[in-house]
Amino acid sequence: MPETTPSAAEAAPPAQSPPARVPWAAYTGVYLLLFLIGTETFLVSPLLPTIAGSVGVSVAAAASTVTAYTLVYALTAPFLGAVSDRFGRRPTILAGTLLFLLGNALAAVAGNLTVLVVARVVGALGAALAGPSIWAHIAETAPAPVRGRAVGLGMALFSAGQVLGVPAGSFLAGWGGWRASFWALTALTAASAPLLLAQIERRPKDGAAGGAAPLRFTAVFSVWRDGVLRHTLIVVFLLQAANLGAYTFLGSALHDRFGLSVNELGLLGILVGAGSALGSLVAGRIGDRARERGSGDAVWIPVWCLVLGGAAVLAALGATSLLAYAAVLVWFFASGAFGTLVQTLLVSSRPDLGATSSSWNSATLYAGTAVGVAAAGAFAHADTGTAVVGGGLAVLAGLTALPLVGRLRPAGAQGSGESAAPEGPGGPESGKSAAPEEPAPEGTSRAGAVGEGSAKGAVTDGRA
Repeated sequence: MPETTPSAAEAAPPAQSPPARVPWAAYTGVYLLLFLIGTETFLVSPLLPTIAGSVGVSVAAAASTVTAYTLVYALTAPFLGAVSDRFGRRPTILAGTLLFLLGNALAAVAGNLTVLVVARVVGALGAALAGPSIWAHIAETAPAPVRGRAVGLGMALFSAGQVLGVPAGSFLAGWGGWRASFWALTALTAASAPLLLAQIERRPKDGAAGGAAPLRFTAVFSVWRDGVLRHTLIVVFLLQAANLGAYTFLGSALHDRFGLSVNELGLLGILVGAGSALGSLVAGRIGDRARERGSGDAVWIPVWCLVLGGAAVLAALGATSLLAYAAVLVWFFASGAFGTLVQTLLVSSRPDLGATSSSWNSATLYAGTAVGVAAAGAFAHADTGTAVVGGGLAVLAGLTALPLVGRLRPAGAQGSGESAAPEGPGGPESGKSAAPEEPAPEGTSRAGAVGEGSAKGAVTDGRA
């Protein structure tokens, strides 16, 4: 028979789809709000003396505004996260944004300490309602191949806001008084509102009522009944005890060892912010590539723990101040990388508990910090406490994370050749989230660390 020549269309190799990209423009509203929530965290710190004089109280009394904000956020975030998982992301993000705006506006006009504390409580409720919902929203809507990068940029902006909050508050207070800082937050929050309205699409769960299952108090603790999520949060607790507990005394350690001035110690804040932001961005990219290869990104959890611990010891005991500064940069690079990796894992592993998991991540961070500060403060010398707590607890966190790596190992890495996807109650193809009261079986491979496209609501067409 005569040979036939294949047509050009038949001979050409199959066309490859273009690489997925993070739809940055679809997240400008939530990214701006994350930056503002981060800024709010430490905005008041440099303003305390000015606020105290303005409302006629002591600096210690004015500091209650900081305590009120952090306590309310830590205590209410898990409950408000469950509200988001029940009613959807759009209504909770918008409601949280409104409360955050009202809280800052009320603080700007507060005439006494009581009103200012109430304003800070309202602002904290707004941040606790919107923040976890934002992380869940990003994980659910970012294209799976770039989900880590989308979360990483959010973490970088949140960290940048925390670092910039102190100088921004000082600058605005010097220009227009302490109230100008809160007016600026109010205006920027208002600017984010139309972006949020346009960019966060209404989804079937949003505003669900009537026939849907009622919100139960026990849903708040569903995260702790899930073996993988519980294990992850224990690692977070240990690592943050090492991280922020040790950092609390680092300034004192460097002052005692090298006689650094207040201005010289101020460089630490810049290094912390730069390291955290860079680590967040790099970890998001590393995680995406690891999942694309089918190897999973969970293996990086103990790596970042050990890097952080080693850098903390070097920062506290290094021979020169230059070496200590370099170690701080590496320390918080690892801290930012760990934060991005864990946040991506928590909100992607069980999409039906995304906001609740994220809120428990914040609450566990605060709890770990408190324990770490108490442990480091028990040492007679600040450098010893920083080294022992920062290094020792970080190593313990890394060792605790090792079994988690095995639990999250993709099926492809175990010889099956394909990445595993989490199964809901209806099986891997059901596409439906499990009810909060029925956690996925322990040991099941999870979306956040094993494969692509398994987070509920994820899209692959580049649109949020």
